[in-house]
Amino acid sequence: MVGMPRTLSTSNMVTPGSLGPPHPEPTDGEQAGQPLLDGAPSSASLDTLIEQLVPKADYYPEKAYIFTFLLSSRLFIEPQELLARVCHLCIEQQQLDKPVLDKAQVRKFGPKLLQLLAEWTETFPRDFQEESTISHLKDVVGRIAPCDEAYRKRMHQLLQALHQKLAALGQGPESLLGTDKPISYRNKPPASIHRELLSICSDPYTLAQQLTHIELERLQHIGPEEFVQAFVNKDPLASTKPCFSDKTNNLEAYVKWFNRLCYLVATEICMLSKKKQRAQVIEFFIDVARECFNIGNFNSLMAIISGMNMSPVSRLKKTWAKVKTAKFFILEHQMDPTGNFCNYRTALRGAAHRSLTAHSSREKWPLIQETVPGPGIAMIRQLKTCHQLDD
Repeated sequence: MVGMPRTLSTSNMVTPGSLGPPHPEPTDGEQAGQPLLDGAPSSASLDTLIEQLVPKADYYPEKAYIFTFLLSSRLFIEPQELLARVCHLCIEQQQLDKPVLDKAQVRKFGPKLLQLLAEWTETFPRDFQEESTISHLKDVVGRIAPCDEAYRKRMHQLLQALHQKLAALGQGPESLLGTDKPISYRNKPPASIHRELLSICSDPYTLAQQLTHIELERLQHIGPEEFVQAFVNKDPLASTKPCFSDKTNNLEAYVKWFNRLCYLVATEICMLSKKKQRAQVIEFFIDVARECFNIGNFNSLMAIISGMNMSPVSRLKKTWAKVKTAKFFILEHQMDPTGNFCNYRTALRGAAHRSLTAHSSREKWPLIQETVPGPGIAMIRQLKTCHQLDD
């Protein structure tokens, strides 16, 4: 697995008083003499990597390795098959299929197994949508439960948390996004159909908050595995071919939301017939974009800038002549793609640093009040396609 981050040193990987992680013999797919690096695989076969994932009575894999392997392994093996192999190795190594178990050994191994399963179900709950995967969990935990009834109780709690996560993910962002497609009008639609955004929310500060609520609502449904699946499905010979599949529904919905926000910005500007009104709306969205930048909502910021750079808007030269563009150029500079989005990456690192050093959630998100989304939800229903108006 090329690019897999190195885990911590051996002393940091094992539990106190442990003997160290397992060092399996090189297999046919490995080069003899260098299967491990600082206690973690640097080049190894899939079997060796799976063995490194399986806990033992005196060994537990580094958390970074667990996440990295579970994320990247789906390129080579289905998660359901991986879980089956992990459970089989646990049963085989700990001799859990024997009629009489070594209770002292199982009591050392049991908490580590449950911890691994908890981390797996917490980070990648979609891997457990199939009934067969739940059966594997129940089987392996059922074998160690006679040694300590607390294991069965912990397993019950784990399954309850997993069920809640899957239920929440099952709702998905599409229910909020709506299934209706943007409608194109040759003329301005009746007032009963379309309401100008400024009549719903005229405060840039408030609208930036509501957009961030919407972004977070959609972002929480996206699992890290969806990004991997998107790369897997990408056809390198057809750059225009969609990289989405049934395994990347939430990521696709998030992209659709970005596009709809772009269209909303362009539509709100182009729907107005007077240059002065259009200039006012452009300046309003510039202020909204600035507030999004202050919050750290870079996705909405990029969508707003993209909407104002769409040809139906950018070609309105006389309208732009009435706009105070200094703030817009500063924000556009932050999202400049030059140097692989160098400016954006710098701003993102700064926002991440502020979040890490914050002492409270309010310091992380200083502009988001503890309120439910308000006019932002109504705003979604206003999304229409752009109109090209003569300037």
